[in-house]
Amino acid sequence: MKSKIVSFIMTILTMLMFGLLCFFGIIIYNEFNKTNIVGEVQQFVSNITTTEKKAENESEPEKIEISQSSNKVEENLNNDVGKNNRFFYNQLDNYSKIIYNALEKNKENMKSGIYELNLGTSFSQVLSKGNGESLLGEYYQSAIEAYAYDNPDVFYIEFPKLLLNMETTIRGNEKTYKVFINSGNNSNYLKDEFPSKEMINNAINEIEKIKAYFVQNKKNSTYENIKLVHDYLVESIEYEQSILSDNVYSIYGALINKRCVCEGYAKSFKYLMDALDITCTITIGKATNSDGKTENHAWNYVQLNDKWYGVDCTWDDPIIIGPGFLSNSSKYKYFLKGKNEFSKTHVPNGQFTENGKIFEFPSLSEVDYKEL
Repeated sequence: MKSKIVSFIMTILTMLMFGLLCFFGIIIYNEFNKTNIVGEVQQFVSNITTTEKKAENESEPEKIEISQSSNKVEENLNNDVGKNNRFFYNQLDNYSKIIYNALEKNKENMKSGIYELNLGTSFSQVLSKGNGESLLGEYYQSAIEAYAYDNPDVFYIEFPKLLLNMETTIRGNEKTYKVFINSGNNSNYLKDEFPSKEMINNAINEIEKIKAYFVQNKKNSTYENIKLVHDYLVESIEYEQSILSDNVYSIYGALINKRCVCEGYAKSFKYLMDALDITCTITIGKATNSDGKTENHAWNYVQLNDKWYGVDCTWDDPIIIGPGFLSNSSKYKYFLKGKNEFSKTHVPNGQFTENGKIFEFPSLSEVDYKEL
């Protein structure tokens, strides 16, 4: 009888030992395969910051070169500033493009929060119609939506604070309309967290140090660059469960505060894809999570080898309660997915606001991407 009890106890202990070995083996395997991207970026940023501080103390400060887009203001508002990665811009009509171009070309001026954009008489023909003001409002709303989602780097502007104004001049039977964009009765159109140009530039400098790492360490493989950015966002950011926290929808919240909601993940992924010249767009719609709950959500579509794939960095970074680890199966569950798999949980909706323009999203590859 004793021998049977001892044998039973030994069997239980053996099973427990085997289970523990498997558990720790999985942890070790995942840690071994885990990228060190977060540490590398932190070290890179630290080195730049140290160099900047050293330069400040020298008689002739050394200029730290971090790639930035030109802020030169052009006079011709009709000049096309659309790029391959201006996905929503390319779907606008010519009138909306005038507004989009004005925002883009005055990006530096708008850091003041009070700069007035003068669109001139470009809309006189539209405004001469009976429903002219309504049409202009539609062109304006479409342009603002396209600009905000094409340009996640403009995180410091509170777009609802921007207002469209008209000035009418009558000479005889002829009416001329001038259109302006300004802050209206608001003190400015900046977000409360960035009330001055100095604070905006400091924030941009912080963000661009992170961007500089990916630009200066760019891989030869588009797949590897996409994966590196995905891994960095998943491993460095914590999902913010309070939408009332500061900057949770922006790249500043994601890349600097390291806390954001889905829109912050999606905007940061596009921001870094843009820096690497990889075609990408932010996508919004409805998504159904693992608990069967359908909610408003934001994710990305990215182009690889002339095909589009879905990437959801937010859901590849699930909230883990208690002790545990993020397995590779969870980390890449929504990475470079095709339509057959991705559409089971993600349904895009190209209408950002009620009664707004319906934008189109690219058609995904039918199947998931497979690394060669």
